[in-house]
Amino acid sequence: MDAVTGAFSYTGRSITRRLLEAGREVRTLTGHPSRPDPFGGKVSVVPYAFDDAAALAAGLRGAEVLYNTYWVRFPYRGVAFDQALRNTRALLQGAEEAGVRRVVHISITNPSRGSALAYFRGKALAEEAVVRSGMSHAIIRPTVIFGEGDVLINNIAWLARRLPLFGVPGTGTYRVRPVFVGDVADLAVDAGGRADNSVTDAVGPETYTFEELVRLVARAVGRRPRLLHLPPTLLLGPPLPLRWMGGLVLCDRVCGAVQLPGPTPGGLVGRRALRALRDLVGVARGAPRGGAGACGRLRPPWRGGATPSVPDAAAGRARGL
Repeated sequence: MDAVTGAFSYTGRSITRRLLEAGREVRTLTGHPSRPDPFGGKVSVVPYAFDDAAALAAGLRGAEVLYNTYWVRFPYRGVAFDQALRNTRALLQGAEEAGVRRVVHISITNPSRGSALAYFRGKALAEEAVVRSGMSHAIIRPTVIFGEGDVLINNIAWLARRLPLFGVPGTGTYRVRPVFVGDVADLAVDAGGRADNSVTDAVGPETYTFEELVRLVARAVGRRPRLLHLPPTLLLGPPLPLRWMGGLVLCDRVCGAVQLPGPTPGGLVGRRALRALRDLVGVARGAPRGGAGACGRLRPPWRGGATPSVPDAAAGRARGL
């Protein structure tokens, strides 16, 4: 049996799908136990209990591998990055006490203790906690992940369709190498079956500047918004109208820096080619990640509503590298 945090969410859902296809039994630890189950009851559900060490260990007991996707995108409802880090440490301690053999930890490219962004500092400290644990470990560092239910592509499409202006943090020349969520899931499941300690960059085969990516998505939904290059601090903090136009809703406080200075040369590329993002965006023309709701009102895309369905085939499963 394997444990996956957030199996009904985004990356965790793809990992869970791969595990079930391989005949593995899966249990999920989640902060949303009432969320709709896309697996028809095949996954057992245990609520997070970060403040109860015994309950947390009990929820993990019997698992061989923990696939950890837990983190927060931005401070929300009293949970900031420092709390997310404490929760991660509690989760790892619970896994050790439960006898979990291995942890596969989903991180981010370029985590750094010295980063000016709390998101990246927290990710670096979480990696250190994984390394210090008594379990064998695999750390996977994906770039911007796209696929069914993604944040970035869906929100770019939604904003481009509804606003005449699109705020780009800084010059927009910083690089992004989107990686398909299915490729990240494959790497994670493969890593779960090994015993060696490893750190892997998971990057896509194509490189875009952020401005190129925005223009590509906008063209795919039949729009040509005017791009405004604004100071990143203007988009990554208040006021909200500017954050809706760019920064926060796109990459959750890190879109202007997620690829700076870029993935390390020679980083592992997903085994399946990234088809034109146009194919993906073609089915992401409605509500963004989190949804605008049926009435189409402009509101923060990370709150409420349905996520558009993006078939794996549209995201480029077919062609291998």
